[in-house]
Amino acid sequence: MTATSPAPSAFPPAPAPASPDRPPAAPGRPRKKQPFSPWHLLLAPLALVFAVPLIWLLLSSVMSDAQINRFPPALWPSRIDLGGYRYVLGNAMFPRWFANSLLVSLAAVVSNLVLGALAGYAFARMRFAGSRLLLGLMLATMAIPFQLTMIPTFLVMKRLGLIDTLGALIVPSLVTPFAVFLLRQFFLSLPRELEEAAWLDGCSRLRVLWQIVLPLSRPALSTVAVLTFLTTWNDLSWPLIAINHDTQYTLQLGLTTFQGQHHTKWSAVMAGNVITVLPVLLAFLLAQKSFIQSITSSGLKG
Repeated sequence: MTATSPAPSAFPPAPAPASPDRPPAAPGRPRKKQPFSPWHLLLAPLALVFAVPLIWLLLSSVMSDAQINRFPPALWPSRIDLGGYRYVLGNAMFPRWFANSLLVSLAAVVSNLVLGALAGYAFARMRFAGSRLLLGLMLATMAIPFQLTMIPTFLVMKRLGLIDTLGALIVPSLVTPFAVFLLRQFFLSLPRELEEAAWLDGCSRLRVLWQIVLPLSRPALSTVAVLTFLTTWNDLSWPLIAINHDTQYTLQLGLTTFQGQHHTKWSAVMAGNVITVLPVLLAFLLAQKSFIQSITSSGLKG
C-alpha cells in the first residue's frame, strides 16, 4: 500500500508565532530625506568666507570717501551714498571703456569657440604626422608665463601696426591652448559611432562637427566661453602695455584713472569695480551647470 502525499493547500502557510523574547518586526519605513547634505555644514561657512570680499566691495561702493578712509574702517555704511556711482556713470569716457571691453571680450569668445573647436576636433579625431608632438608643444606653452612673451608679442603687434588699437587686444586672444585642450578632451568622451553613422550617410567632417559634435558639446563650449570672457574682461597688464590713448581704454584700464598719485576717489573705484564684476557674475551664473558638467566629462578620457 503506497502512502499518498497531502494535497497542496491553496492558501499560504500561516506565519510562525513571534517568539516571546523577540518583538514582532515592524514594517519597513522609508528613511526620511534630509533637507540638506551634511557637506553643506562645511561648504556654507567656506562660501561665506569667499563672499566676504565681494560683500565688502558692495558695501564700500555705497560709502562716502570719508567713511572709506576712516580708521578703524566702518563695517557698515552709516548712510547710503551713491556719489561713487554718479561719478563713474557721469564720466564721459566710461560708456566707451565698457563698450571696448565688451567688444574685445566677445571677439575673443567667438574666435576661441570657432578656432578651438576646429583644432580640438582635429587633435581628437584626426591622425596626422606629428599630431602628438604638436599637441605636446601646444600644452607646453601653457606653462610659459605672460611676462616672457610680453615683449615678443608687443613687437609683433607693432610690426602689424596694431599698437594703440583694439586689434592689439583681440589678435593675441584669438585662440588659447586651454580652449583647444578642453574641447579636445570633451570630444574624446563622445562616442565615435555617431560620427561613423553620419559618414556612412555622406556627411563631411565639417558637417559632422557642425551638426553632431558641437550640439553635443554645449557644456564644454559654455565653459570655454565663460573662462575666455572672464580672462579677457579682467585683463589689465596687456592693455596697460598695448594701449596709450584713453579712447581705446578697456574698463579695467579706465578704472586706474580714478587713482592718482596724491588723491584716490575710493568710492568711484569701488563703484566701478562693482559694475565691472556684474557681467562676470552673470555669465558664470548662467553657465554654472554646464561648467560643472564639462569639467567632469572632459576628464573621462585622456
